[in-house]
Amino acid sequence: MGKTTGFLEFAREEEPRQVPAERLRHWREFVPALEDAPARTQAARCMDCGIPFCNSGCPVHNVIPEFNDLLWNGRWQQALESLHATNNFPEFTGRLCPAPCEAACTLGIHQAPVGIKAIEHAIIDKGWAMGWVVPQPARARSGQRVAIVGAGPAGLAAAQQLARAGHAVTVFDRQPKPGGLLRYGIPDFKLDKALIDRRLAQLEAEDVRFECGVEVSADAGAHAPAALLETFDAVLLAAGAEQPRDLPIPGRELAGIHYAMDFLVPQNRRNGGEPAADPPSAAGKRVVVIGGGDTGSDCVGTANRQGARSVTQIELLPQPPAHENKPLVWPYWPIKLRSSSSHEEGCARDWALTTQAFLPGADGRGVGALRVARVEWRDGRMHELADSAFEIEADLVLLALGFVHPHAALLDAFGVERDARGNAKAGTDARHGYATCVPRVYACGDVRRGQSLVVWAIREGREAAQAIDQVLRRATQQPA
Repeated sequence: MGKTTGFLEFAREEEPRQVPAERLRHWREFVPALEDAPARTQAARCMDCGIPFCNSGCPVHNVIPEFNDLLWNGRWQQALESLHATNNFPEFTGRLCPAPCEAACTLGIHQAPVGIKAIEHAIIDKGWAMGWVVPQPARARSGQRVAIVGAGPAGLAAAQQLARAGHAVTVFDRQPKPGGLLRYGIPDFKLDKALIDRRLAQLEAEDVRFECGVEVSADAGAHAPAALLETFDAVLLAAGAEQPRDLPIPGRELAGIHYAMDFLVPQNRRNGGEPAADPPSAAGKRVVVIGGGDTGSDCVGTANRQGARSVTQIELLPQPPAHENKPLVWPYWPIKLRSSSSHEEGCARDWALTTQAFLPGADGRGVGALRVARVEWRDGRMHELADSAFEIEADLVLLALGFVHPHAALLDAFGVERDARGNAKAGTDARHGYATCVPRVYACGDVRRGQSLVVWAIREGREAAQAIDQVLRRATQQPA
């Protein structure tokens, strides 16, 4: 907890941010961390609630009352140590996580919850500025080798934990640089890629090796599954869920209709100075984003920075209420209307719409409009309303409908069984420990659980690393 009466004395204070007119002129981050004094004041709002539901609301189980109390008492470095005890990369979650911990905050029942995400952001940014974040190489080597396929947050978290346990870790990724969707899917204005690079430098100083631009597949020679299993004592699949959900309706073949990642990734490559094909440009175009999640929001912010003529975002589900029914849902994640910083920058939004067809423009080859219709949800089913169809003009359509499962080729190459949704089948209980049906092959993160949050990826990477470490240590302790 923080100050005993802090929640009575201090109001919640949000992080400062540039106004939309200013931040639309660049691709840089525009939400700085709280200064020291307001960060401590916000930590003081943490109340002596008895049962800290925030801990269970946080997927990595951050010990939130502890670091709030340490921060309120000016013990910044100890607060950072508490934060790092459960979270390898708080600079990522402090910027990107939707903060389910705040939804579970007891103070949030009657007041604005403690600003846990902003506090986390302030602690880690100060830690880097003060030089408190340093490599922690293992004191002794185990002699065991682990290969990790995928350099996203799950793979990176697992790599750090295993390397610190003394194992020799090599991370393989098909992209030119590590980071996964943190680097190539998240726009720079939400996550400065220099933050990834400095963590990678820490991991390399802890003896984690990276081999990028490598496709692990059945016919990849030294990088084929059989070769990896011959060279390494364990293989962890952490490649994410990369198969996008399509919208196979009439007109889908028209030019100007793209998956969200085909729009975001080239722009991120360009911003990072990497060679990249020209991204589908939104400049001067009427853009329609189909899908109301975070990826759709990223498309909105990117389209506006490219100079879109207009941006419209549509969603199949009904518009959520402005405020949740707290007695009904607390401490669980509530369904309520959420507007991102990208929405603030200019975006028309509409809900409960189904897209019936893409319609051609004047040239007959490119998209010119969408035909949509209103729907009503009753008994968990969608019912299209009669005579409700209308058209939305569009020169560029972005499909931000989520990801259905990992690429099947990777799982098939290893012979890993898939669950009903097409994800790698691997249990997380003490008995199964993220192990797949293939001996010495494990799976964690989105490749196992499906599309999820960065904080869940970090949690699964940490837990998978612990499970692998336990197995390798038992093998090491067996008599020769």
